[in-house]
Amino acid sequence: MSLLSLVGWVLWLPLQLLMGISAAALILCLVLRWRAQNLQAQSKLTKDLQGKESVAFFHPYAHAGGGGERVLWCAIRAVQQQHSGVACVVYTGDTGVKPEEFLAQAKKRFGVELDGKGVHFAYLTGRRWVDAASWPRFTLIGQSIGSMMLGWEALCLFRPSIYIDSMGYAFTLPLFALLGGCSVGCYVHYPTISTDMLQNVRERGVGVCNDALVARSRLLSTAKLLYYQMFAFIYGLAGKFAEVVLCNSSWTQGHINAIWRVPHRTSIVYPPCDTAALAALPLERGPKDFTGQLVLSLAQFRPEKNHALQLRAFARFLRETKASQPTGNSARIRLILAGGCRDLGDRQRVEALRQVAAEEGMRERGPPPVWPEGSAPHTSASASISTVGDGEDWDVNFRTNVPIEEMMSLLGQADVGIHTMRDEHFGISVVEFMAAGAVVLAHNSAGPAMDIVTPLPDGRRTGLLATDEADYAAKLKEALCDIDSAGRLKITKAAREAVRYRFDQKSFEDAIASRLIAPLRRPSDKKRS
Repeated sequence: MSLLSLVGWVLWLPLQLLMGISAAALILCLVLRWRAQNLQAQSKLTKDLQGKESVAFFHPYAHAGGGGERVLWCAIRAVQQQHSGVACVVYTGDTGVKPEEFLAQAKKRFGVELDGKGVHFAYLTGRRWVDAASWPRFTLIGQSIGSMMLGWEALCLFRPSIYIDSMGYAFTLPLFALLGGCSVGCYVHYPTISTDMLQNVRERGVGVCNDALVARSRLLSTAKLLYYQMFAFIYGLAGKFAEVVLCNSSWTQGHINAIWRVPHRTSIVYPPCDTAALAALPLERGPKDFTGQLVLSLAQFRPEKNHALQLRAFARFLRETKASQPTGNSARIRLILAGGCRDLGDRQRVEALRQVAAEEGMRERGPPPVWPEGSAPHTSASASISTVGDGEDWDVNFRTNVPIEEMMSLLGQADVGIHTMRDEHFGISVVEFMAAGAVVLAHNSAGPAMDIVTPLPDGRRTGLLATDEADYAAKLKEALCDIDSAGRLKITKAAREAVRYRFDQKSFEDAIASRLIAPLRRPSDKKRS
């Protein structure tokens, strides 16, 4: 065999293999698309919305009650108000929640009132596939495969005109684009994998996504880095199927641009915050049902929010300032941690935080937060945690799933708003603190540092930033003890000015309607609506 023939043979084999794989993939797609169409035809939702233009939001945890759900409900309101005639569908795994309960929560917790006739719910039974607990090892790839399985269930229930991933499940994008033939877009709260995560593993640093066992081992660190690099490559391929990509902050956009590499389709739309209602609160703090000053935390009880840092920094601040402060309850400084508690795991996390507070020597105001129905343990570490009722002798208080009225009251009372999540993608609670008139103390990273707690053009400060326990304790002292009332008023005025119109709900809803939904509507679908 001549050299030329050998070269031709070497080139021909991979080409034939590639053609074979491509043909098999095409046949598989056609078979799956045919199967999905058959299942869709049997769906009640498909029959109810037959012939109507629709937009579907993939949001498996639609009843969680956090900032992501505010985004969901405000986006649906934007569709209803500015794209009338387009039906909205929510793919949710909350199978035990009735449609009217979703709408009631949207109104009660976020003040978002929706037309119930224009919102439909497709209930997904396989949400466990995207639960991190289902994938104790190789969680990233496991949840991503799980999201494709859950996305397949969603597509078989209903095929929308427009598909929006509103929770960060990017691997569903090619599914709906290729098998559903939908217009596809997404609102990215947080990249599934970021260049920061890759760098942390490369440098063998210990963090939420890299435990000490891996960090100590060169072999394990190298293997994990290869795993992350492979996953980042596949994640980037999935993201390229989005025709419109909206990110919630400069930090998120930077990482998405680095991995997805579609900057011409990617832009920032800050998440909604009811700054108008919060800005109506007086800058002078409202009356409290207790004496002293209030440090307020507003965040879902999830691991990444790092509530333990708040407790330890606050306890350290109390110890370091105790000798120099007047005695008596009238001068007492207290911490309230209020946030969403989605499930038993979150409630167990609250219990662990209560234990941290007790270990730090802080007295807890009772009663303790309630457990989800039927889940309260017979014996618990809480038996060793004493609460002091509603008297004045307390330092810390935990409140779960507070309604919007109570949250507004707390924001009007708070002297300082504290936030401790590192690399928080945006930070709605940080905006809420600033709009409401509290001096904000946030983590010096990502969204808060890049987009929110930034000086005004004239140099005025809009809040404080910190990084670790000692830094937070020092900044608490500055905010609560060192800054006089005039200095405090200057900071809170500047903060409110910075966020009042930049992060309001109307700006978000206008952007969703014009920059996400409008570009994805096809002329043929518009005629149907």
